[in-house]
Amino acid sequence: MKILVTGAAGFIGFHTALRLLARGEEVVGLDNLNEYYDVTLKQARLAQLTRSPRFRFERLDLADEAGIAALFAREQFERVVHLAAQAGVRYSLEAPHAYVRSNVTGTLTVLEGCRHHRVEHLVYASTSSVYGANTRMPFSPHEIADHPLSLYAATKRATELMAHTYSTLFKLPTTGLRFFTVYGPWGRPDMALFLFTRQILEGKPIDVFNHGHHRRDFTYIDDIAEGVVRVLDRPARPDPHWRGDRPDPATSQAPFRIYNLGNHRPVELLRYIELIEECLGRRAEKRFLPLQPGDVPETYADIGDLATDVGYRPETPVEVGVRRFVEWFCEYYGYERAPGSPNPR
Repeated sequence: MKILVTGAAGFIGFHTALRLLARGEEVVGLDNLNEYYDVTLKQARLAQLTRSPRFRFERLDLADEAGIAALFAREQFERVVHLAAQAGVRYSLEAPHAYVRSNVTGTLTVLEGCRHHRVEHLVYASTSSVYGANTRMPFSPHEIADHPLSLYAATKRATELMAHTYSTLFKLPTTGLRFFTVYGPWGRPDMALFLFTRQILEGKPIDVFNHGHHRRDFTYIDDIAEGVVRVLDRPARPDPHWRGDRPDPATSQAPFRIYNLGNHRPVELLRYIELIEECLGRRAEKRFLPLQPGDVPETYADIGDLATDVGYRPETPVEVGVRRFVEWFCEYYGYERAPGSPNPR
């Protein structure tokens, strides 16, 4: 198949494109290479992808309506994996317009491209952040998620509603995946694992928000990419049991579906930091701080539907995932770990 992967230079897009290429698909990767974080890291990911003759890169902004329309018309994609977005909960408090442009307007151009060119299935990234003020655990996609605590979460929830509209009006099969705290090699420099590892290695204090009592459903990147590809192979279908008088948010009478994609094993932030310390053979100097605006204290994914419908469950233990990240980080950036740390360089 010819598959469009938006955000191909990003963390999840890169790993998903690698997986699709490994099984023989033709992948067109789209990214605007913005400067939200280190562009050289994005370019290094692309360098890995361009080793495959079945990969082509298009530098294009999703908000470029004419450019995206021309791309869809020229390429005639069979399926689309839409992972490009302006990420980051905290940055959405500083640059709200960037989130609406990238996440809302950008998703609209993708939906329009899929609509007009008969794409068989659109799989797009949502986030566990949409659960916002919800406190019932584990988070279930069958419960309402209409109380976001950040603009980032609000824009991602908006993309889910937009997808449902296109599924209803144009019979476009769409599947949204709510990712839960993705981590692993080639990760984003603005995320906790990346920041903590660098600061511990450089002997700098780390900021531990909510006094370390956050609990996160940390999900390893290989599990995320595998889940995306498996869902892509299963186009959404109408739910014959859906009822308007008892509407299920996760399904529809249209070809629309929402799944959680998480490790379903919440880990306290302090334990996460301990694992980094063990892998580095160094102790962190911790600066304990209160919960930040926009953050939620806990995430925990109910993945029952993913297991039942798709036959897949993320299974990588956080102990394994953190070790693999630290190994990659030290090799990529040239850091030496302390003698006696697990699998030293």
